[in-house]
Amino acid sequence: MLCSRKMFNFLIRKDVRKILKRKDSDAGERGRALEDLRASLFNELRTSDGAKRQQQRICGPTVALTFNFLVSVGIILVNKLVLGKVGFNYPIFLTFIHYLLSWFLMAILKALSLLPVSPPSKTTPFTSLFSLGIVMSLSNGLANVSLKYNSVGFYQMAKIAVTPTIVLAEFVFFRKRVSCQKVLALAVVSIGVAVATVTDLQFHFFGALIALAWIVPSAVNKILWSNLQQQENWTALALMWKTTPITLLFLVTLMPWLDPPGLLSFDWNRNNTSAILVSAVLGFLLQWSGALALGATSATTHVVLGQFKTCVILLGGFLIFGSNPGITSICGATAALAGMSVYTYLNLLNSQQQQPTKTSPRQASFSLSKSKLSKENSEPHDGKCNGEYV
Repeated sequence: MLCSRKMFNFLIRKDVRKILKRKDSDAGERGRALEDLRASLFNELRTSDGAKRQQQRICGPTVALTFNFLVSVGIILVNKLVLGKVGFNYPIFLTFIHYLLSWFLMAILKALSLLPVSPPSKTTPFTSLFSLGIVMSLSNGLANVSLKYNSVGFYQMAKIAVTPTIVLAEFVFFRKRVSCQKVLALAVVSIGVAVATVTDLQFHFFGALIALAWIVPSAVNKILWSNLQQQENWTALALMWKTTPITLLFLVTLMPWLDPPGLLSFDWNRNNTSAILVSAVLGFLLQWSGALALGATSATTHVVLGQFKTCVILLGGFLIFGSNPGITSICGATAALAGMSVYTYLNLLNSQQQQPTKTSPRQASFSLSKSKLSKENSEPHDGKCNGEYV
């Protein structure tokens, strides 16, 4: 009893009460700071501009291209396994499963209020979204059909034709010009990849026709993804959420034409189903990483990344695993990598030349407030003191 009375007297002392009050106030400030941080992050996802800024901060060009590179290597190998060894001979339905899982995962994100908000509907016509949904279904569906009938080398060879198609389409529709140095670098890349993959050109006549039909939708798909994100403040996930239902609807119409009968008789055992689900998860990651890469760079850069992947796989197998693709293929892959290095250097040079013309909104507001202060204090400032260029 005496001990508890002493403890009570100690707690009601003035200095002890001040310490306890200070600790309560510190805890309250920390809680308010965490709430403010959480609210700011949540508010950024509630506006298309804020979500776009957050995507650019988290996923720059290097992160997006690396992410897409790793996923694309994995999905080509897994899809070849599913369509070959597993015996799932339904490439369009496989693509349908990919997009269905993607829509389901994005629906979960939307239910948790984690899906970025889309720009106002007035800024982007529905025809653009509808066109993107159609070319997405054609691009990915025909790619899987090509993988079913052709070798991976022929599939990569068909990608070479996508590069000039993109350059021509962007010039015709957007008046976007490519310098002569970049054209030469892209030509070296295309010729190098063609020489590197010439030893693995196993294809079926129907598969070759599908590969040719795939070129134009693939080019248009990349151009639309890049332009909608860079010019109209779309984020990758928001654009995926809007276009995936259109893609699913169009894939359903393609199934009777390009998939063989007998889907219900397929052996859906544990191993086969697991392989298909892994392919579907990689399909979602590929779509997301590809959209991030196209939003951060350009359609041509994204194609060059795909060709870089081909050369890395070929040279990696030769240097690490001792495979012998032949001196011709090695020389072609080396020449392609040299062309990619020149193309990357030219892009970096152009970005550095364009940097002085752009200032961030924070620097612009800083310059404005500084000019206001100079007017209030009647102190003239030199026009060169406008903040640092980025």
